[in-house]
Amino acid sequence: MKISKSIFRAYDIRGTVGKELSETAVRMIALGLAVEMKKKDVRVCALGRDMRSSSHSFSEIIKKSLSESGLKVKDCGEVPTPVLYYCARHEEGESGIMITGSHNPPEYNGLKIVLKGAPFWGDDLQVLYKKISTDCINLSVPENNCGSIETIKVDRDYAKKIIQQNVLRKPLRIAVDAGNGIAGPIATEIYENMGCEVTRLFCTPDGNFPNHHPDPAEPKNMMNLIEVVKEKKLDLGLAFDGDGDRIGLVSGEGEIIWPDRQMMIFSEDVLTSKPGSLILFDVKCSRNLRKWIEEKGGCPIMWKTGHSYMKSKLIETNAVLAGEMSGHIFFNDQWYGFDDAVYAGARLLSILARKQSIQRFLKSLPDSSCTPELKMNIEGVSVKNIMSKLKSSQMFPRSIELNFIDGIRVEYQRGFGLVRPSNTTPSLVFRFEGDDLNSLEQIKYEFRVAMKQVLPHLETPF
Repeated sequence: MKISKSIFRAYDIRGTVGKELSETAVRMIALGLAVEMKKKDVRVCALGRDMRSSSHSFSEIIKKSLSESGLKVKDCGEVPTPVLYYCARHEEGESGIMITGSHNPPEYNGLKIVLKGAPFWGDDLQVLYKKISTDCINLSVPENNCGSIETIKVDRDYAKKIIQQNVLRKPLRIAVDAGNGIAGPIATEIYENMGCEVTRLFCTPDGNFPNHHPDPAEPKNMMNLIEVVKEKKLDLGLAFDGDGDRIGLVSGEGEIIWPDRQMMIFSEDVLTSKPGSLILFDVKCSRNLRKWIEEKGGCPIMWKTGHSYMKSKLIETNAVLAGEMSGHIFFNDQWYGFDDAVYAGARLLSILARKQSIQRFLKSLPDSSCTPELKMNIEGVSVKNIMSKLKSSQMFPRSIELNFIDGIRVEYQRGFGLVRPSNTTPSLVFRFEGDDLNSLEQIKYEFRVAMKQVLPHLETPF
C-alpha cells in the first residue's frame, strides 16, 4: 500500500487525521512496528493516548493490530506521554506507543514510540516507512498468534511515586495552565496532594483546545497564566503542552522563566547530591547556563535541539540531567531519564518551597537580554544551500567562534546568535542573546545582514 512519507518526521509520526494519517495508515504502521518489536524480542507493548477525538479509534486499531500480531498489549488509556513512558519502563521489554498530536492543532495526531527503553526515531522511522511502503515486511496476521490486551491503571502508582519523592517544606499557592491538554487532571491532583493550593486554568482535557494553543514555548500562550498569577498574587504558575512532556514557568511577578533558567534551578539541585555530573542542554540555551553549571561543580555539554537527540545523548553519556529551550526536561538521578513535565513541575515546587523568598531567588538567577525562538518560513528553498553559505566566518565578521553542532551558533564577546533548520517544519529557527539590549541588537543586525545576502527576497523575523 502507499503511505505518505511526510508523516514520518524527525522525532515521531505525525500528520493530518483522515488525510496523511488515515486509519488504514495507522494499522499498517502498527503491524510494521509489531514486526520490528518481535525482531528485537519485544513481546509486551504499553499503549497510551491523549484526548483528541481520533485518539480512541487509533488506539482500538493499534491494540487489535498488535495483539493479532502476537504481542501483549498493556492499555494505559488516556494518559500524558510521560505516564506512558513510565508504564513502558516497568514492563518487560520497556516498549510503548503513545498516540498524541502533542501541541499541534486539533486536526493533527501522531505516534511517539519507545523501543527497549530508547526512542524510536530518525533513521528508525525512515527504515520503517521504507519497509511498509515497499512491502519488505510481512504485514499479514499470523495464524497462531498468542497476543492479548490488558487494560491497566498506572497513573495512581506514577502519582504516588512523584509525591513520595517531592516533599514541600511549606505550602505554595500556584496556578496550572494545561491548555486543555491531557496533563491537567493528574498534574493538579499531584500538586494538591503535595500541599499546594492550585488555581486551575484550562485543565479539562479537550482536543479542540478552545482557549489557547497548548504550547508554553510561545509567550502568547502564557498570557492567561501570567494574568492569573499576578491578579491572585500566587507564588508561581506552571504550564504544560498538549501531552505533558514540556513545561513552562511563570514567577509570582508574572515573568516567564524560560527553560534554560529553569535548568539552572534543576542543575544546582542535582549537583548538590551528585557533584561532577554531566548535564546536557541544547544549542538554544543561554551562555549563562554553561557558566552556572561549571560554577556549581558540574560538567556542561551542549547538544542538538530535539527531545529524541537529547534522550539518546543522555542514554549514551549517562548524564544526570538534560533540558532544552522547548521545555523538555529529563531527570536521570532520581527519575527515569525521559522527558516528564509533570515530574519536573513537582521537582521545581519542592526546590522552591525550600527558599525563603521564591521571587528573590528567581530574580537572582543570571539573566540577559534575549529573544524567544523566532521562525522564518523558507518553504521551497533549499535549507542545505542556505546553511552552507552561512557557515563562512566572513558572514559574521564580529564573531569569536562558530559552532556547528546543530545549525550555526555564532558566539560573540557579549552574546550569541543561532540559526538552525527546524526538524519539523520548512523553516529556519533563530535565537539571540546579548549581555544587554545594545549587544543584542548588534548581534541581530549582523544576522540580518547575513540573511539578506543569502535570502534577499525574504523578510527576517527580527
